[in-house]
Amino acid sequence: MAAQLRALRNRIRSVKSTAKITRAQELIAAARISQAQLRLFQAMPYARQVTRAVEALISHHVQMDHALLNEDPDTSRVALLVLSSDRGFCGAFNNNAIKQGEALMANLRERGSEPVLYVAGQRGIDHFRFKDVPVERSWHGDSGRPDYATTAEIGQTLLEAFDRPTKDGGVGGVHVVYNEFVSMLSQKVNVRRILPLEVEEVEEGEVELGAASAYEFEPDPLLLLDGLLRQYVNGRLWHMRLESAAAEHAARRAAMMAATDNAHDLIESLTRQANEARQEEITMEISEIVAGANALSGSRGD
Repeated sequence: MAAQLRALRNRIRSVKSTAKITRAQELIAAARISQAQLRLFQAMPYARQVTRAVEALISHHVQMDHALLNEDPDTSRVALLVLSSDRGFCGAFNNNAIKQGEALMANLRERGSEPVLYVAGQRGIDHFRFKDVPVERSWHGDSGRPDYATTAEIGQTLLEAFDRPTKDGGVGGVHVVYNEFVSMLSQKVNVRRILPLEVEEVEEGEVELGAASAYEFEPDPLLLLDGLLRQYVNGRLWHMRLESAAAEHAARRAAMMAATDNAHDLIESLTRQANEARQEEITMEISEIVAGANALSGSRGD
């Protein structure tokens, strides 16, 4: 009985220590969510202006032929970028993105396309390495706080692959799988095609007042479109990585909050068991004392 009580008390101490760690992780994640949301908010004006500039250029020169706007690309090889996290303790965040990526790869194979995998985030890299899935290129180290230089490098790598013919190892399309931040308790896995681009043409009567006349394109619209579209791709990737970072911190906060609550429930249960064991031990000691006293009084009476 004494050994059982010691084991229960040791386990209570261990669970209390774990609860302190998970609580600290929860508070850290909560602080980082606001920072990630702020970075996402600050990136929106630039992305919005680049999108408007591209739309204005397309609306003025609707017949322009550009590889990034090809509506009928060669899809024998298609690139897939999966955005995961570098660290764990974030619930189903990585599992959802990886599962969606694997489902998309299976779907591409069914349609006769060869998937070419790119991965950002150590957890995704480790998963596909364990499954012996070939990864064309990977990046890690900044999932929680994305760096624009790394994002530009990812964009350049994907653009170079898209610019090459598929017979020379290039790809005819690029899809991105990432987690979108919905709320503190909810994240949604999205799949977006970023190449070839899907820029919606705006009817002349629907163009926002001043939007079309705010730009003068010089010297060559095609040359300008090439630079703008590449900035547009990098901007979309940057927005997706910021969304993924905010979703990662939100998922980690929710997971650590649940772990802390479970630890407190376990501590309560273990404390109850320890109290019952202690009560049984005291009852047994009292019974032994009473039995000993009765034995002594009986021997004296004899």
